[in-house]
Amino acid sequence: MSTATVTRRTEGEPEASPRRRRLTPLRLLLHGFLITVALVWLFPIAWAVLTSLRSYDYTAANGYVSFGGWTFDNYVTAWQTAEFGQHFLNSVYITVPAVLLTLFLASCVAFVIARFSWKLNIVLLGVFTAANLLPQQALLIPLFRVFTQVPLPEFMSDSELLYDSYWGLILINVAFQCGFCVFVLSNYMKALPRDLYEAAMVDGASIWRQYWQVTMPLCRPALAALATLEVTWIYNEFFWATVLMRTGDKFPVTSSLNNLRGEFFTDNNLVSAGSVLVAIPTLVIFFMLQRHFVRGLTLGASKG
Repeated sequence: MSTATVTRRTEGEPEASPRRRRLTPLRLLLHGFLITVALVWLFPIAWAVLTSLRSYDYTAANGYVSFGGWTFDNYVTAWQTAEFGQHFLNSVYITVPAVLLTLFLASCVAFVIARFSWKLNIVLLGVFTAANLLPQQALLIPLFRVFTQVPLPEFMSDSELLYDSYWGLILINVAFQCGFCVFVLSNYMKALPRDLYEAAMVDGASIWRQYWQVTMPLCRPALAALATLEVTWIYNEFFWATVLMRTGDKFPVTSSLNNLRGEFFTDNNLVSAGSVLVAIPTLVIFFMLQRHFVRGLTLGASKG
C-alpha cells in the first residue's frame, strides 16, 4: 500500500465530533446539581404515586416509610367518592372555551402591538401585562360582589348570575391569562419579517387576512406552547372555582378533591390516588404537544 493511499485514507477519516467534550470537574459538578434538582422535583410525585398504591390500614400500622399493602382500590374508591366522571366534564366545559378565548383575544392584541407602530403600544402592552402582577386575592371581594349582581343572558346561562356559572369561571380565567399570552405572542410576532406584510398589502390583503392567513400560521409553535401552559394552568385552577361556585355538581375536578376529605378524618392514601387521577389529563396533553411545546419555546431564541 502506497504512502499516498494511506494519506488519503487518513485525510478522509471523520474528525472527532466537537460535541464530545471532556468531563471536567466543573461539568461533573453541574450534572450532579441538575440530577439532584430533578430528583428533588420528582420526589413528591413519586411519593404520591407510592402512597396511592397502598392501603390505609397497612400504612396506619407500619407507617408511610415502609413497603407493602399494595392495592388499586384507592383509585376505584376515589373515582366513585369524588364523582370524577362528572367533574372531569365540568373541567372540559371550563378549560376548552377559556383557552380558545384567551389565545384568540391575546393574538388579536399581540398582532396590533407587533404590526402597528403608535404611541400607546407600550401602554397597551403594560395594561395587559399588569394583570399578572396583581395578586388575585386582592380582587376577591369586588369581583365576588360583581359576580353576584351581573345577570347572564338566557341563551348562554346555566345560572341566573355570573356567580355559580361556567361562564363566570371562563371569563375570570380569560381575564387573568390574557396578559401573559399577549406578552409572549407580541414578542414572537415582532420577530416575523415585515416583508411578509408588505407583500400581503401589495396583493390587496386586508388587515384581517394579514392576521388570519399570514401571522397566525407562522405563530403555530408559539400558540401550541401557550395552549399547553394555559390548559395546565386553567385546568389546575382551584381558587376561583372554590370562591365563585356554589353548586357541587358544577365544580371542576380539582375542587372536587375536597370530597375526599372527611370532617374529622382524612385518608391520605385516598387523596393521593385522587390527585394522581386529576393530574393524568395534563400529563397526556403535555406529552401529546411536547414537540410543539419545545419548538415554540426555542424558536426565536436566536433571532435578532
